[in-house]
Amino acid sequence: MEQFRLPKIPMPPLELPRAVQDVLSEAEAKLAHRPKLLKLFKNCFPNTLETTTKLMDDGTTFVITGDIPAMWLRDSVEQVIQYVPLAKEDADLQRIIGGLIKRHMQCILHDPYANAFNETANDWHWNTDDETDMSPLVWERKFELDSACFSIRLAFHYWKETGRSDIFDTDFKAAMLRIVELWKTEQSHFEQSPYRFTRDNGIPTDSLRNNGLGMPVNYTGMIWSGFRSSDDACDFHYNIPDNMFAVVSLRQMREIAEWVFRDMTLVKELKRLEDEVDHGIQLYGIYRHPEFGPIYAYETDGYGNYCLMDDAGTPGLISIPYLGYTTADDPIYQNTRRFALSKQNPFYYEGTQAKGIGSPHTPPDYIWHMALSMQGLTASTAEEKLAMIALLESTDADTGYMHEGFHADDPAKFTRSWFAWSNSLFSLLVYRAMKEGIL
Repeated sequence: MEQFRLPKIPMPPLELPRAVQDVLSEAEAKLAHRPKLLKLFKNCFPNTLETTTKLMDDGTTFVITGDIPAMWLRDSVEQVIQYVPLAKEDADLQRIIGGLIKRHMQCILHDPYANAFNETANDWHWNTDDETDMSPLVWERKFELDSACFSIRLAFHYWKETGRSDIFDTDFKAAMLRIVELWKTEQSHFEQSPYRFTRDNGIPTDSLRNNGLGMPVNYTGMIWSGFRSSDDACDFHYNIPDNMFAVVSLRQMREIAEWVFRDMTLVKELKRLEDEVDHGIQLYGIYRHPEFGPIYAYETDGYGNYCLMDDAGTPGLISIPYLGYTTADDPIYQNTRRFALSKQNPFYYEGTQAKGIGSPHTPPDYIWHMALSMQGLTASTAEEKLAMIALLESTDADTGYMHEGFHADDPAKFTRSWFAWSNSLFSLLVYRAMKEGIL
């Protein structure tokens, strides 16, 4: 029941790759008329490389989440995603991102249920008495369906941006096969899964009910997940944004299997699983809301029970187009977006300084910078994108960085002063706005 703690010490800073330096120089020109925004961007865009990234002797890359000395599969992808478009002609970025992909495949092969890993097999853990099948390399073993999806997302986009296929080695294919095996098992969680997780720390959302199995679910074709992208336990274990992300990942793996590995048997297996999950989303994941019309639920159990909310973490309902499941003009997504950005969402808050989506992971009335960044990244108009950038700019509490959550009435009250994922997502929004010419 003891939580492991370490001092918050950044990784030794890497020398910034030339392509990253070029973007910072570009920002000097394009954001000169907005000195505070320029300062924020110059702090946040390289923050992952300057504080959280380590090149390992085996050719891999290890990326801590920030103020916790462990690498989350999900976080580490989003911490470097803004660098992927710059990697085609930059060997240093290729070493960093390619090394991170290789590290991810090693982690998935070690334990596909784990969400966060140590740099070495040092037996450090978030909680020392978790009841699950823990190993010394695993920091935390909360099964979150999105974890492996992010690993595939990074590899796919890196391949598409750079044309480099050297990341697709035997470990990569083995990890793909392990992911497929895992997801097929978790389609029938109660019948087939060996996974259990309980944590006796007095926090209900840190543990799975029903002796670590989770609450009962009906077969839907979707994939069971123990925890959300916030690391909080699911209420109903078919998380709809997670399953949408899995559909996208299966499409991406199918393309890799066909054009890189030339394995048509695997292509067919991936397509069959993709169709099963997508059918489950469309059949069980849409709720007929009396005010907003048909919307995507956040979670369901397949028995007709729904969790109607959105969380600031990715994947969430707002992030559906960002993940690539559908487009921002999809009518059901538009209904869902209106719901998520309304007081019908129990984690949407409005205050004197800001309005936006928070999370059960943080106190009431705390809005997340990541939610504002994602709202901007998925906005249909330049006006909304610019409004989100202005709101982010005005709520940093003059720290020069983004945070996790901040109070809607007082941005000086915030959680996590060093949260690299939030810095990166903000940077991606500003970078895309620069490229679109709207800043």
